[in-house]
Amino acid sequence: MIDVKSLCVGSRLLPLSFKVKRGEVVHVIGPNGSGKSTLLSALAGLLDFDGQVRLGDVDVASSSIESLAHSRAFLSQNDRPAFNLDVVHYLSLSLPSWLDVHPQQLESVVNELAQLLDIDDKLHRSIHHLSGGEWQRVRLCAICLQVWPTLNPDANVLILDEPAAPLDIGQESLLYKLIQRVAKMGITVIMSNHDLNRTLKHADQALLLDKGVLQQFGDVEHVLDPVQLSDVFNTQVTKASFDGVEVLLFD
Repeated sequence: MIDVKSLCVGSRLLPLSFKVKRGEVVHVIGPNGSGKSTLLSALAGLLDFDGQVRLGDVDVASSSIESLAHSRAFLSQNDRPAFNLDVVHYLSLSLPSWLDVHPQQLESVVNELAQLLDIDDKLHRSIHHLSGGEWQRVRLCAICLQVWPTLNPDANVLILDEPAAPLDIGQESLLYKLIQRVAKMGITVIMSNHDLNRTLKHADQALLLDKGVLQQFGDVEHVLDPVQLSDVFNTQVTKASFDGVEVLLFD
């Protein structure tokens, strides 16, 4: 579903290649400044790049932003508009204008997502009266509307840039339930992430970057090798098992 060949963004991201299957969840990991956001922005078609990126049958480099919106949705790092809207109005405006969706169909999906993200009691609140975690969950709801298969059958990829950053522990668990729900519907999810234990638990594959260079891509257990992580993050990383669950420990 994602096919990347020799993708390069100047000196910020050196040539890398990888493939992701339909419905897989991929975590992009690495130290701050390693190129995670650059990679995701390039995949979304928001940066000029060398090489080739295909999202399903769509060639990103030769597609307009409007046409890319048919097949992918991209959540950037926190971005709150200056104008004021109620949450429910903001969500209704999040759907691309070319989608022909019946109001009852949209309401049904909004209600499902709002319950899943625990924002159903905030739909008629102003977006400027939300906490950071509440606003992020509203943004997650909005971005998922763009790729929800019953609303947009052409969608196949969801790209998230550090979606967990503004969330507390409980809210973060809701995020991963949402991602699991989206992936089960056949949407490929690729996201940057700092919590390596969440990657160990929730990702199908991981992509490790360091200083713009691809260090490893593949099965999570293979990529999250303690020796490799210790070298990339410049800190001691070990793996332990508690009640049969593997976790990473950091000095």
